[in-house]
Amino acid sequence: MNKRKLGFWEIWNMSFGFLGIQMGFALQNANASRILQIFGADIHHLSWFWLVAPITGLIVQPIIGHYSDRTWTKLGRRRPFFLAGAILASVGLLFLPQANLFTAFLPALWVGAGMLMIMDASFNIAMEPFRALVADNLPSEQRTQGFSIQTVLIGVGAVIGSWLPYALTNWFGVSNAANQGQVPAHLLISFIVGALVLITSILITVFTTKEYSPEELAAFEKEEETVYDEMVKEEKSSLSAIVTDFKKMPETMRQLSWVQFFSWFGLFGMWVFTTPAIAHHIYKLPLTDTNSTTYQNAADWVGIIFGVYNAISAIFAFFLPAIAKKIGRKATHSTSLIIGGLGLLSIYIAPNQYWLLGSMMAVGIAWASILSMPYAILAGSIPARKMGVYMGIFNLFIVLPQIVNGIIGGPLVKYVYGGNPIYALVISGVSFLVAATLVARVNDTDDVLI
Repeated sequence: MNKRKLGFWEIWNMSFGFLGIQMGFALQNANASRILQIFGADIHHLSWFWLVAPITGLIVQPIIGHYSDRTWTKLGRRRPFFLAGAILASVGLLFLPQANLFTAFLPALWVGAGMLMIMDASFNIAMEPFRALVADNLPSEQRTQGFSIQTVLIGVGAVIGSWLPYALTNWFGVSNAANQGQVPAHLLISFIVGALVLITSILITVFTTKEYSPEELAAFEKEEETVYDEMVKEEKSSLSAIVTDFKKMPETMRQLSWVQFFSWFGLFGMWVFTTPAIAHHIYKLPLTDTNSTTYQNAADWVGIIFGVYNAISAIFAFFLPAIAKKIGRKATHSTSLIIGGLGLLSIYIAPNQYWLLGSMMAVGIAWASILSMPYAILAGSIPARKMGVYMGIFNLFIVLPQIVNGIIGGPLVKYVYGGNPIYALVISGVSFLVAATLVARVNDTDDVLI
């Protein structure tokens, strides 16, 4: 008994919810720092507020993965989770920029930080089951197509979310000015639109996609189901199994962990400090200016360049398999990281905001590789029956560098960089270059076409 091959539009609808998820995620990445600054966050504390993202991911992803494997409802086992995640994320999108409505109960800054936490947890709830749904529903020969379509939708959603505030102001005349402590109208509208698109796109997937029952999946993969049952029994008999697996992780995984550490350390610094860095370094604004029209223009431009790196990433991802086949996965990843690192470093010498388009095109190349090459290298070194466990453990090396940067990033800006956030982006660029050199130490045991 084999899984049915799906048509293009069936695969498209199955992944369509990712467009809304990534649109919301992009709105958060490009605008959360400036919204928190509007509500009174000190620039040196921004990275601490952003800590909720990796911490919630560290806690939520393994739990959701565990229960979505073991849950079955009338909606299936994956759809209830990304529907619930979408609803909660939409609440966060609606109320993050309107946190000042709750000042009778708590300061707007703390409400905003709470909404950021809800959004991060909810995006994690929604994203992980979506990835699993592709593996559940598609036969092996269609999975590459399934993930490629997801990549396209991820890129489209991220570009729309990143560019929407700029478009509302410059194409539709919505004001980006506001009084002190107030979020501009173009941001309020952007987040409302993001919430509506998120819910709508998720519902399209929920109502157009069916899931195989546990019995059908067991019939498709009897051998894998037997292995799964043995792993569940082992988990119940010994909670220390994960610790044991961590200690016995493959050598390739240990080597990749350092590459991941410096890659994601750099990414986190970029996400947190780009808006204040560009406003101060390129637009020459004082760090305390968070409400002027010029500051809003600078922040809107950050949305544009973030959209650029997401768009380039979506395009470049299609060329990665051919490049890796030609020069190898290690060389592909190392070269991509070097290009991204130089792109971040080039922001320091940028003569104007338009230069940043080229800088972020380079970052987009690195971002595409970061999302694919380490996993392609890792998969060849992991025994099949431990794939889920080690992929979960591998996520630690994404989360931990963000937590480290979140803790030390603000104090570094304040006490080491003299209050100038541009140096946080310089360190991010250097971090990418360090990651590129560490790729050479990785033993790719299965360097074939991905």
